[in-house]
Amino acid sequence: MILHITKRELYDNLNSLRFALTTLLLLALMLTNAIGHLHEHPKRIQQYNEAVAESLDLLSSHADDSLYKLAQQGPGKLYKKPSPLHFCAEGGEHLMPNIIEGGSPYVYSTGIIGVWQLKYPDVNINLKRVGPDITKVDWAFIIAYVLSLIALLFTFDAISSDRESGTLRLMLANAVPRHTILIGKFLGALISVSIPFTLAALINLLMISTTSAVHLNIEAWGRLGIICFIALLYTCFFLALGLLVSARVQRSAVSLVILLLIWVTFVVFMPGPLASIASEFSSSMSADEKWARYSQRQEEIWDKYNYVAWSDEVDRKTLTAKRAFFTEKAEMIERLNQEYLTSQIAQVQHARSITHFSPAILLQHLLESFAGTGFERHSQFVENVERYARQYREFVVDIDRSDPESLHIIGVREGMTKRKVSPAAVPKFEDTLSLSKDFNTAAVDLLLLTLFVIVLLSGAYLAFVRVEV
Repeated sequence: MILHITKRELYDNLNSLRFALTTLLLLALMLTNAIGHLHEHPKRIQQYNEAVAESLDLLSSHADDSLYKLAQQGPGKLYKKPSPLHFCAEGGEHLMPNIIEGGSPYVYSTGIIGVWQLKYPDVNINLKRVGPDITKVDWAFIIAYVLSLIALLFTFDAISSDRESGTLRLMLANAVPRHTILIGKFLGALISVSIPFTLAALINLLMISTTSAVHLNIEAWGRLGIICFIALLYTCFFLALGLLVSARVQRSAVSLVILLLIWVTFVVFMPGPLASIASEFSSSMSADEKWARYSQRQEEIWDKYNYVAWSDEVDRKTLTAKRAFFTEKAEMIERLNQEYLTSQIAQVQHARSITHFSPAILLQHLLESFAGTGFERHSQFVENVERYARQYREFVVDIDRSDPESLHIIGVREGMTKRKVSPAAVPKFEDTLSLSKDFNTAAVDLLLLTLFVIVLLSGAYLAFVRVEV
């Protein structure tokens, strides 16, 4: 019986004008998305490759000079690799820094030179705009706004129209269980919405994957599968909402008006006010506070090692003291930068916990996680840089230890090996994504969206059980 009702709903939807318009609209949006990505992605990749090549050339020149030069100048600029799934969710990438560079070693008035340290750029996130960007035709916009509205248009009259025409009374008179009717209508609407979306998505992916400009590996296809599942789950949310309202009202016109008001409230208007509230209650360390801490700690270090900066001695004790001075200064700066970055991350995460009440923002966070864009992508990029920095420093120490003639005083020219370093031996930075980390990050959002769907489906069933015909 469920299959029969599903087929009837599907047949009615396939022969309706809304199905034809839905197909044309989704095809047009997906084609626009593919064309835009094919135009922009090669530029991003070319800029990335050129920047990485320039940074590697500089690193090789430092290696040709000496190991001291490598320790002093660091690995140079480290770049975030553009995601091939940028077309799924831009995620405010233009607001995110795509580069982290080691802070330039400080040249003191006495002529001594410090060592490099990581310098994190600001996570310049506009907390008042955290939902899908309506100016970017990516999958997040298509799914969050267009597909959700289509789902409501396919279910607003699912039950109320049968009640008006008397069909519902006839089915119940033939002892058809109510849950059977509800499940059949839900599946019929879900298939009806999925057909045009799947067709448009396949054409979109066919255009993107068959060109040499974009390379989608096995992991990227796996991420696309997860994104499609999230889109399906998000669609189920609005299908269940449509059935719930359709079961509660007697007229289809009233159901449509109520659903449009709910959609505008939760999808269009709610992200802005929620983000504004989040920005008011979320604060991070200010630049002035950071500078005040820096000045205080720098003064303490200078008071501790001031005699070192003015000493011209080259004995082991003095060189060791200089290394301690350089190391403590670099560690202080990195620790302060890390505190500043941590406060910014905490601010964003707190804001996200407040904005989870909007399904559109929830969808945006999920798509960003699996598309490799947005804030979560930036967090992984920072982790990759920190891991590489440790590896780079260990390499410098290991090379110096391999020379028995060296004093093994890292960061001081007179205390390090004079042997040449092969540029090929220097570790290179590789920016990678971890699907397991993305799953861990998105697990709460995914469970929350699933819970929303279950609650709405349960509410639709309870509402339909109480329907009087």
